[in-house]
Amino acid sequence: MKIYGDTRSGNCLKVKYVADTLAIPYEWTEIDVLSGRTRSKEFLAINPAGQIPTVDFGNGRILAQSNAIMRYLARNSALIPGDAWLAAKMDEWLFWEQYSHEPTIAVARFLRTFKNLPDSEISPQLVEKGNAALDMMEACLTRKNWFVGDQITLADIALLAYTQFAEEGGFTLEHRPHIRKWLALAKGELNI
Repeated sequence: MKIYGDTRSGNCLKVKYVADTLAIPYEWTEIDVLSGRTRSKEFLAINPAGQIPTVDFGNGRILAQSNAIMRYLARNSALIPGDAWLAAKMDEWLFWEQYSHEPTIAVARFLRTFKNLPDSEISPQLVEKGNAALDMMEACLTRKNWFVGDQITLADIALLAYTQFAEEGGFTLEHRPHIRKWLALAKGELNI
């Protein structure tokens, strides 16, 4: 299995964390997302969408989209609840992460950290939506240690990937103690 990814990307780290946690052997090919390499003819032949992470399983089997890759790698593991309802709740968080969390937390981080934009040039609506996402997570974690069930699942890994870098995006975790506790717990479970 060959993983194409950028270790600065939370979406790529999700795949790495799952593979590492489940001791799935892989070859990592580092691709600087800012280099333009994902738009090269060679990479577009692998993934016509020109996105990372992308995993080449051999025999022409290519899979993209971080949450799809995580779900495939984690099939039949404890990272996906065996209970159908809990598995659906995990999926609910995975969809929410890609729709409401990643487009705010990750984008703000990218603009500040990689594009070096000053806060004054970052959309206030983006920041507002990012804070709303973090507030929703904080509220959920006031009642339990994990987002679904009583152990770490793919929901936690997906949300950890960019939440751990939220402060790089200009968000504060100072007044979100449950997120901070959960981050430490999840990092301990994943040995990162």
